[in-house]
Amino acid sequence: MSDHHDHDHDDWPYPHPKQPDLEDGPLTHHMAMAEAVAELLIDKGIFTADDMRRTLEVIDSKSPAEGARMIARAWVDPEFKARMLEDVNVAAEELGIDAGTIPIRAVENTKDIHNVIVCTLCSCYPRYLIGLPPDWYKSRAYRSRVVKEPRAVLAEFGTEIADDVQVRVHDSTAELRYMVLPMRPEGTEGLGEEALAELVTRDSMIGTTQIKS
Repeated sequence: MSDHHDHDHDDWPYPHPKQPDLEDGPLTHHMAMAEAVAELLIDKGIFTADDMRRTLEVIDSKSPAEGARMIARAWVDPEFKARMLEDVNVAAEELGIDAGTIPIRAVENTKDIHNVIVCTLCSCYPRYLIGLPPDWYKSRAYRSRVVKEPRAVLAEFGTEIADDVQVRVHDSTAELRYMVLPMRPEGTEGLGEEALAELVTRDSMIGTTQIKS
């Protein structure tokens, strides 16, 4: 197969807009640090380049389904819920779910408290349970504004929080991740775990939306 390209990139002939490569942007300080640390660990034999590739492949394959399964079990099993609130990673093992090695803390929504998570520095997030973070979670606007004006940001997601409900913002880090345990919606008493899990969305586990029956 030839490496020759017949088209000129300066004269883009395709009907869709040209998408710049990630490498077209400047290398940030944190990007350079991440690359340097990864290269150092590979050079020292801590893990191989293939180990790193396979780990990234596993992370990229994750979806919100595992987290939703945990939420559904917590709704129907108070004892499991208590264990989940104490240690998400250990509770996940009970269901055969790999939550990763970074500690995850579940924060429970109640009638008096609404929780929302953010990572003010980058995009730390329980990827093994919720999948890849959405673009808006990584945006500077969300990361800065949700800490200062959470109610206004939630309203932009269509989530209106009553004045008598406290809004708590949790800042995830490289050492500790958060996930929201939403309230079980009314009118779902007759649903089984599988049906309940289908109600749980990624955004409800971030806290930007509430689950409706």
